[in-house]
Amino acid sequence: MLTRPALLLRIEELCLLIAAVALYAHFHFSWLLFAVLFLAPDLFMLGYLANPRDGAALYNLGHFLFVPLCLFAVAYGGHRPLLLAIAIIWVAHITFDRLLGYGLKYPAHFKDTHLQHIARVRQ
Repeated sequence: MLTRPALLLRIEELCLLIAAVALYAHFHFSWLLFAVLFLAPDLFMLGYLANPRDGAALYNLGHFLFVPLCLFAVAYGGHRPLLLAIAIIWVAHITFDRLLGYGLKYPAHFKDTHLQHIARVRQ
């Protein structure tokens, strides 16, 4: 198992997702808010309407863990519960995406990620 990086990465992301959901529950935040905002980071895909390069840059901005972790630190330090909830939801979304194999994008094509090349479905 330790020689299978793809499996290790998926296990790692699953653990991070569980931790994010547990933290969200610990703070007693609204599960309705979680459901409404969970897919919101996927709006960053709209950059692909311009072109693949801009699309990848915008998508990566919305799926780079550094951004919600910074928001988490600012929200926690500033006692801003709504921002804290958003940061945790954002982290949960990113870890869920990565668990499914959707990673940060390369500018060549949407399906080229840092985790894998997602095969196109043949019809």
